[in-house]
Amino acid sequence: MTKLPSLARARWLNEPSLQRAFAVVAEADGEARVAGGAVRNALLKIPVGDIDLATTLDPQKIVDIFKAAGYGVHPLGIEHGTVMVVISHRTYEITTLRRDVETDGRRAVVSFTENWAEDARRRDFTMNALYCDARGKIHDYANGYKDILSNRITFVGNPAARIKEDYLRILRYFRFLSVFENMKADAASLAACVRLKKGLLTLSAERISQEMFKLLVGPKAVAILKLMAKHGVLKNIIAHTDEFRTLERLPGDPLLRAFVLAEKPHMLRDAWRLSNAQARRIEFLMDGPSLNPKLRENEQRRILYTVGEQAWRDGVALNWARSRASLQDSAWKRMPSLPNRWPAPKFPLNGRDLLAAGFSSGPDVGQELKRLEDFWIAADFKPTKDELLGKAKHD
Repeated sequence: MTKLPSLARARWLNEPSLQRAFAVVAEADGEARVAGGAVRNALLKIPVGDIDLATTLDPQKIVDIFKAAGYGVHPLGIEHGTVMVVISHRTYEITTLRRDVETDGRRAVVSFTENWAEDARRRDFTMNALYCDARGKIHDYANGYKDILSNRITFVGNPAARIKEDYLRILRYFRFLSVFENMKADAASLAACVRLKKGLLTLSAERISQEMFKLLVGPKAVAILKLMAKHGVLKNIIAHTDEFRTLERLPGDPLLRAFVLAEKPHMLRDAWRLSNAQARRIEFLMDGPSLNPKLRENEQRRILYTVGEQAWRDGVALNWARSRASLQDSAWKRMPSLPNRWPAPKFPLNGRDLLAAGFSSGPDVGQELKRLEDFWIAADFKPTKDELLGKAKHD
């Protein structure tokens, strides 16, 4: 049997706010343990982010005892057993131990339990079924630590059974392969994902996009996308291109990568429920001008002024990635920093200025402003307000 290490000296575990959370639960004759990601990351020796707790106490009891102790309590998903508590400005999600009563591939009906092993059995991967108590002792009910030592991502128990409980776990499997650079696929787990890939078609756009955006920023994103394409998994998520070379050359921006991956980028807005800001970025990438270092500096400034900083950086990244130029090309490397070297100026005129200069109120004012702005841009943004007004008077 693999000997489990101790996390007793971990700085994050010894934070007073977390230890206080343990103590509040213990004072109510319950037990809390850190569950899942924080323990996994600590054992993988990568930064620990959010710290989630599992507990033997039922959710209403958690609400009551933390309110009584004077802490902020937010019953985020109390029907599913999760309560958020705030201690000294630190937020913790505390979830009652659960077992699945009924699953349909998208959601589960759960009941609460005090059995840690039952809770572990309903989790997705063995490395996510690890728990750590207040003293740093690790509790491993699914051989998760052994799989961590083997750099292997494995489903808890029967892979097909875990997937059929929630088909999103297929996508989560590939996302974890992308994000954890040294982890490799378990043969049985990968085979189950491929065999049950049609289950992905039943998932909501929101759930798919959340996982895909995380997958797309992983250090192995392109390799995993190729693996998914090879096994016919990717086509059940998105009608995709094979622009893998471009994807490899792009910065780790999930929206840029999604744009290149999608065969029909304009459909991403609805297919992945993009925000308005994300949809605008997609629209520019579809319709934006061709950018390259052969453009003169003043031409680059005109485009930057017209499209804005975000669209400029997106356009440069996309055109550079699709070019034959080296990623160390000095001329290309200079282009993304143009907004830093040249903050786009504000057009010095407005409608009130023209009215004050004698123009009559009406559509002519807007037309004249547009004409003058075009002149100002063509003159490399140099004409002053007075010079523009002078030109308006003469035309």
